Amino acid sequence: QAQFVESGGGLVQTGGSLRLSCVPSGFGLKMYAVGWFRQAPGKERAALSCLSRDDGPTYYRDSVKGRFTASRDNAENTVTLQMNNLKPEDTAVYYCATVRGGCSGLWYFRGADNWGQGTQVTVSS
Repeated sequence: QAQFVESGGGLVQTGGSLRLSCVPSGFGLKMYAVGWFRQAPGKERAALSCLSRDDGPTYYRDSVKGRFTASRDNAENTVTLQMNNLKPEDTAVYYCATVRGGCSGLWYFRGADNWGQGTQVTVSS
């Protein structure tokens, strides 16, 4: 089954940093826009960032803009999310997935596929 494998989560104090990685299993990244998402306990899954398929722009939701940086390396078939200045409200399971229709427009309302199991991020106060 084609899916992502996320890693890099852990426990960090407020203000700390983590770097998450996401590697596809069973497919290559090059042809897909890739999104980062998270789901906090008791909340719906939220979209965070979308990386365009080619050398296009990367989009961020306001909740993480300026603190999180997403990047992709098609040659290495890896997507990363650098998270700085973490806050307790960033505590969630983090996922990546391929975004249907690319990153243009209201990408966060479109569906996504190839979900992995996610990686837990916990930020202590």
